Amino acid sequence: MAERRVPDWLTRWEYAHRGLHSVGVPENSRAAAEAAIAAGMAIECDVQMSRDGVPLVFHDWELDRLTEERGMVAARPAADLCRIRLMGTDQIIWPLTDLLELVAGRVPILVEIKSHPAFALPQACIAIAKVLADYAGPSAVMSFDHRMGEWFARHAPEMLRGLVITDTLDHGFKSAWRAPHALERAAPEFLASDVRDLPNALVGLWRETGRPLLTWTARTPETRARGLANADALIAEGAGLA
Repeated sequence: MAERRVPDWLTRWEYAHRGLHSVGVPENSRAAAEAAIAAGMAIECDVQMSRDGVPLVFHDWELDRLTEERGMVAARPAADLCRIRLMGTDQIIWPLTDLLELVAGRVPILVEIKSHPAFALPQACIAIAKVLADYAGPSAVMSFDHRMGEWFARHAPEMLRGLVITDTLDHGFKSAWRAPHALERAAPEFLASDVRDLPNALVGLWRETGRPLLTWTARTPETRARGLANADALIAEGAGLA
């Protein structure tokens, strides 16, 4: 089967990492998404699953860092989680469906599906695919976990999919993309590389063969310059923004 052409929108935008967050505007919040749209930026967001299988726009496995609550996100139902305020603001945890309704195709959305080696990823993929199935705007899914790509390639091939890669971040998937046949199994249509690992020969070859390379996270002028020199689009925040 011939590879499909990756849509041009993927590399025409800069992506606000976890939305355009700042002091008083929490990451992955409605306000951060609204700020990104107002600034003409695409949105990169994270998705965690509630106990009852609802995809939520939230980064961490635990509530501790971003809220005044404690414990695992996956231990609570969505109705409880979506009442929790973020970082002492009036912003609350919100479902992926609400983000899609807010954006309504105005800017692209990159949905990073959070995972770890022991995580039951297929169940999350099923729920997220259902949410995205009727969304008409530009969107893509990505994950550090090669199983996500395998699942979407088999069960929802119409959804644009990417593999997030790192040789620096030690979080369960460090250098996992370099394992034998890892890229083949993940079947990514784009890569999103840790900017700290650029340049390197393998992602350089990927890009030279005409396949898109995104990079995360440009947080400083130096990492922004490195990303611009070695990738096709940036995921950026703070001082790494244009």
